Amino acid sequence: MNSLFTFALGAAAGAAAAHFLDPDSGRQRRNRMRDQADSKARSTASVVQTQAQHAAHQVKGAAATVTPSGARGEDADDVTLARKVETVIFRESDAPKGTVSVDVQAGVAYLRGTADQAWSDRLAAEAGGVDGIKGVRNLLHAPGTPAPSAEPGSLTPEEPQGS
Repeated sequence: MNSLFTFALGAAAGAAAAHFLDPDSGRQRRNRMRDQADSKARSTASVVQTQAQHAAHQVKGAAATVTPSGARGEDADDVTLARKVETVIFRESDAPKGTVSVDVQAGVAYLRGTADQAWSDRLAAEAGGVDGIKGVRNLLHAPGTPAPSAEPGSLTPEEPQGS
């Protein structure tokens, strides 16, 4: 059995040598084989590079999802805070979007307009929970009633006195 294997291996090597060393077509066959091997090597390198870039981008994306957005240690500006408050308090489809306005000054959210008592309390509580909001002045009033004054006595508990 061992000699049969050696014979088959020798025959295959001889046939390959005759195929590639043939004086008429051997050079063309060797060049074609070399070109195919080069192409396969370039293709494999390209696949490996693409997979490495994909993995690097996944890591970068994962890092971005756990990194807080915005500048660290800096408070957001009032306009940005106002948009954040609006996003939170007007999330529900039946929220009184058309009758309530939001303004932020020095980190304090001012809610103005008309809303029933339940919505007024809910909007003030939600606005106070927005990251970066230092306090809330709830100036909402029921339709047909006068607007409350913006005096310090009208502050909600979220806002410290004297600011």
